[in-house]
Parts: sequence; structure tokens; C-alpha cells
Amino acid sequence: MKLTPAIVRDANSGEILTLAWMNDEALQKTMESGETWFWSRSRNELWHKGATSGNTQRVMHIAHDCDDDALLVSVIPNGPACHTGARSCFDGVPPRMLDRLMDVLRDRREKRPAGSYSASLFDKGRDEILKKVGEEAIEVIVARGRERVVSEIADLVFHLSMLLVDEGLDWRDIEAELERRGR
Repeated sequence: MKLTPAIVRDANSGEILTLAWMNDEALQKTMESGETWFWSRSRNELWHKGATSGNTQRVMHIAHDCDDDALLVSVIPNGPACHTGARSCFDGVPPRMLDRLMDVLRDRREKRPAGSYSASLFDKGRDEILKKVGEEAIEVIVARGRERVVSEIADLVFHLSMLLVDEGLDWRDIEAELERRGR
């Protein structure tokens, strides 16, 4: 029986969740059901992820690598991917920069630490955040040269992130809207 490595990642964040194995039957069941099925090498049997734990994975996309000897399975996880209860089987993988930024901004909005620029802007409210977004957008427009453009776009993304946090949104909401428009 041929087993194919299946790298499973979160479709929204891109975070690698696990490496599992699929045979032809597991791949077929995955495509038919819309949830991940794997071949358990330890139990020597087909395994529906989440059948006992409830931590299923809704499949959004399956990609074959260029040699057709590995799969990348993009999923929406319903709970942890790892049998230990961890979100990912890979410990210590740092989150994407935008995810880290959003976590910091959510913390600043909630705790409002003294001396924090973002906390002070959250204190001033939505109108002040919108004003900063507008100012930064103008600075992007007038910026010249690669370094300056990158710097100003970073400032704009920072303030847009503040607006998202203030509105209870996330960059994933924006990604989903862009995905919807691309259909």
C-alpha cells in the first residue's frame, strides 16, 4: 500500500497543524466527505480525524506537490489537531507577524497599559483611529523610494490593524472578503 505524506495546514492562518499519511482510500474519503481521513500507521487502519475527539477538519483545498508524492491539505480545524490537545503538532512555530501584531493590539485594547501608544489611541476612540488611518494613507500616497514606501505602508497596516481590533475584526475577515470577491 502506497502512503502519501499529507501536510495539514490551517486554511485561514497558513499555520502547519500536522503531518499525517493518506493512502488512496483515505484521500478518496477525504474528497467525498469534505473532512480529513488518514491512514493510521500505528493502528494499521483508516482513521477519520475527529471521529472520537470531535476535532474534525473541514477540507478547503488539497494540493499535490510537483512530483505528486506529497499533499498539502488546507483545512478549517474544529479544535486541536494534535492528539496531545495542542493546536498544532509542531511546538514552537512562531505565528505570522500580522497575527502577533493583532494579539498585541487586542491585549493593549483590553488592558490599556500606561505609556502605550496603541492603548492611548484606543482610549481616544474610533474617530481618532480613523484619523490616523487617513493620515497614514496620505503618507503612503506621497512617499517616494522603496524604503519610504515600505515604512509608510507598515504604518498604515499598523493603524488599519488597530481599526480592525477596535471593530472586533481580524485580517482573516479581510482575506475571506477578498477570497469571496475572487470567485
